Amino acid sequence: MAKTAAKSPNEMSFLDHLEELRWHLIRSTFAIVLIGIVAFVMRSFIFDTVIFGPSKMDFPTYRLFCDIATFFGIDSAFCAEKLPFTIQSRLMAGQFSAHIWTSIWAGFIVGFPYVLYEMWKFISPGLYEKERKNSRGFILIASFLFFLGVLFGYYVVAPLSINFLGTYQVSELVLNEFDIGSYIATVRSSVIACGILFELPILIYFLTKIGLVTPEIMKKYRKIALVIVLIVSAVITPPDVASQIIVAVPVLILYQVSIYISKMVLKSEAKKEAKLAANKNKKG
Repeated sequence: MAKTAAKSPNEMSFLDHLEELRWHLIRSTFAIVLIGIVAFVMRSFIFDTVIFGPSKMDFPTYRLFCDIATFFGIDSAFCAEKLPFTIQSRLMAGQFSAHIWTSIWAGFIVGFPYVLYEMWKFISPGLYEKERKNSRGFILIASFLFFLGVLFGYYVVAPLSINFLGTYQVSELVLNEFDIGSYIATVRSSVIACGILFELPILIYFLTKIGLVTPEIMKKYRKIALVIVLIVSAVITPPDVASQIIVAVPVLILYQVSIYISKMVLKSEAKKEAKLAANKNKKG
């Protein structure tokens, strides 16, 4: 490792790069496991407060929607005293397995900035000095967007999904008794999916930098993007129009923001090219 670290990125062989990547992945995994152990110990808070929070009618999202429905004089399922379902564990190792995997996912979510930092340390040596300076805020902005998406998924998408699916019945003869793994998967997928979706501006920034995306392309395919967003919203939310719109609106806002980011990147690149051309003319 010491030999690899001493070499410049241009001198490193393919195997040296693999070795460097391996150590970055090892440190990232160690951080996730370490945070996961802390989450494992904090079982009561992680499960009773966080994971099972959206299954209780005193959850902030339900109270907010209930207040809105009451204000307009509308009867709403959000005003019920209790959600009509129970959570069970049907496997011998069901609860222990759920405890382990939930702790690992908690480690990944909380440790996301550090994982980004390790990946950035691996990528940044291959960039020019100016590119590194211009991308200093990458970890902070990417982490902010990810956590913003996680909060949106937890406080909006997960409660809407749980409330809809938990109250849905094809017949009064069928009781809703969900397995703990199924319930946690609903919360986890809502949170992780939204966290990744909110990274759209970062993705567009890098795609613009390498010339694969331009503002004109994004504007041209805006309608197609709208359809894709609605499809994604339908996948991660319950099948009702209101929930899909609630999820689609912030993603469409992020798409519009991404167009402006793409414009800013192209303007910055144009200024750099103009300066280089001016310097060449002076030398000439």
